[in-house]
Amino acid sequence: MEASGDTEEPPLPLALSRFQISEEFGFLLPDPLTELPAPYGPWMDIAHELPQLITSHQLRSRVHQMPQLSTQHLRGREELHLAHLVLSFITMGYVWQEGEEGTVQVLPRNLAIPYWEVSQALGLPPILSHADFVLANWRRKDPNGPLEIENLDAIITLPGGESLRGFILVTLLVEKAAVPGIKATIRALGAILQCDEETLHRALEELAGAIKAMGAALRRMHDYVDPEVFYSVIRIFLSGWKDNPAMPHGLIYQGVSPEPLAYSGGSAAQSTVLHAFDELLGICHRQDTAAFLHRMRDYMPAPHRAFVERIQGAVSLKQHVLCSGDARLRAAFNRCVSALADFRSYHITIVTKYIATAAAKAKAKAGRAEPSARAGPSARKPPSALEAKGTGGSHIFSFLKSIRDTTREGMISA
Repeated sequence: MEASGDTEEPPLPLALSRFQISEEFGFLLPDPLTELPAPYGPWMDIAHELPQLITSHQLRSRVHQMPQLSTQHLRGREELHLAHLVLSFITMGYVWQEGEEGTVQVLPRNLAIPYWEVSQALGLPPILSHADFVLANWRRKDPNGPLEIENLDAIITLPGGESLRGFILVTLLVEKAAVPGIKATIRALGAILQCDEETLHRALEELAGAIKAMGAALRRMHDYVDPEVFYSVIRIFLSGWKDNPAMPHGLIYQGVSPEPLAYSGGSAAQSTVLHAFDELLGICHRQDTAAFLHRMRDYMPAPHRAFVERIQGAVSLKQHVLCSGDARLRAAFNRCVSALADFRSYHITIVTKYIATAAAKAKAKAGRAEPSARAGPSARKPPSALEAKGTGGSHIFSFLKSIRDTTREGMISA
């Protein structure tokens, strides 16, 4: 967190480590811990059983029996991140165990107080975010094996089986594909200050390549995630209690605040990668869209947020390319913007398949089902409160199309 507190910024190029960014893993937490110290066994026991506890409707009663643990035995960033991940997943399961129509208004103090304390220590909100769900939620099956989907697993899961695992790990691979682009961002800013056009050109080519690789990684979603499972089972557990008709009043964190608190659910808009690339390329989003994206920065680890702000305050790449009159630089810059617009177009394709089309199929299926078939103990109505919205609460298609279109508008015309 020290990255955001300095009064005097060092000259570029920046050291990624100052912002808790890894040379190898980018914004991913490098080789996260998978177990907390012994005093936190009650949390870990529940976390490892979450899918079964939720589907058998037993999680809430297990949480009520859970001892209230002090957070004082947690040491260092890795333990805090694992504690936040564990408490985030337990909280989402607790809130959404009975679906949209069986939500709770109060998070009990034995969960709410330690969750709040860990959140404050990390500078993260007390809700499941991209920083938990993806960045801190992975492990290698073979510790010496490659960072490939066959050798990866999630540390903590929710209902959704292999599709949930696939959703987490494909998103992780998109983050990993971005790493050369993060390094290229630093090099590009340094090259502008050094007036080194050759290095700048190379950096822009590397950035365009990284964004294309992110798109290739995202395409693997089709191979690992079933749209019906994502829409009907997984998605509700990523939903928050801000701008969500299913929880219009937010959630009371008992022992923390007598008033309900409202937080957005997990969203791809919480990934630092695209914010950093937007700032570098000078992409200007429309006012309402920009306001939502800016709010999503509050859901990033504080050092990552500071990194985006540092790029935002740096010398303008676009202005430099315009002033240089260098056609080769302009073409390389436009390749980056074009790749980013293509990535966002493909994200719309994914969202159409996994939300809009899946919602229509779920509705049709629910309409065809026999009444007796819907009355079983584990029957769950397809979620509808966020049908037209993302889990973060944005109006999903108008939002995604807006950011895609404003990205395209960032091209430099000849």
